[in-house]
Amino acid sequence: MTDYDLIIVGGGPIGLACAIEAQKKNLHYLIIEKGAIVNSIFNYPLYMTFFSTAERLEIGDIPFNCLAPKPGRQEALEYYRNIHRYFNFAINLFEKVTGIQKNQNSIFEITTNKNFYKSKNVIIATGFYDIPITMNVKGEELPKVRHYYKEAHEYAFRDVLVVGANNSSVDAALECWRKGANVTMVIRKNEINSRVKYWVKPDIENRIAEGSIKAYFESNITEIKENEVEIETPNGKVTIENDFVLALTGYKPDLNFLENIGIKLSDDELKIPVYNAETMETNIEGLFLAGVVCGGMQTHKWFIENSRIHAKMIVDYITSK
Repeated sequence: MTDYDLIIVGGGPIGLACAIEAQKKNLHYLIIEKGAIVNSIFNYPLYMTFFSTAERLEIGDIPFNCLAPKPGRQEALEYYRNIHRYFNFAINLFEKVTGIQKNQNSIFEITTNKNFYKSKNVIIATGFYDIPITMNVKGEELPKVRHYYKEAHEYAFRDVLVVGANNSSVDAALECWRKGANVTMVIRKNEINSRVKYWVKPDIENRIAEGSIKAYFESNITEIKENEVEIETPNGKVTIENDFVLALTGYKPDLNFLENIGIKLSDDELKIPVYNAETMETNIEGLFLAGVVCGGMQTHKWFIENSRIHAKMIVDYITSK
């Protein structure tokens, strides 16, 4: 006998939204989350502010009350904890799914680091924040190189190099500079990313223009040393003193996991998973994708506000069969 109608892999906002829809249709479901509830948001920088307004982060028709125009990390954690209190989800936290396969009876067998489950259907809603995109340069393995940024205090009064020109890089550069760090940025393109939050972009551009933050555009790190970093710039190689490197170069979904469970990916560098845009079902019948993971390496394509609809699409399709 099948244990579950639906297992949801990932306890982020979209995974929770899927569980809400499953509850509405009286499906026997379970969420399996490898960390804390909304684990990716928990790992965001402490003072991160969302680009979206509060109502666009809402799930389950539960209002997200926020005093500021846009909520921060702490408010989001409070909101999603309250969502769990309200819906009382069937959820296993700090349990990692290690394998999914379909048996001869067309039932999914889900293996975790703690248990074994069976389900008629599976939703993968695992996001993309777990695997940093590395620079693949000599010295990247040094302890002073960080691919995640939490807060600025540790970097105060130190020589800090920030790699990248997206939201996380810009926020880190500004916060570290305001806490007294000597900040240098290395940016592959010739400008700050156009997707940087509109109220932050002028700030970083002005700090660079006035010289408060040094920026090397159209440049790349070639080597990281204990006390220095070498940078290839349009004007030749530059070596600067350095205490920390914040390599905030982006993150990617666990594409190997998707491939290992049989989901096909596009042959190009975007590695977009194959799925039906109307049902979110992959090339494997009964196995669905929801949220950011649908975009492959296009991690900016899907986010909470525009992928909440995946939950209803999937559950409506499951219950219609």
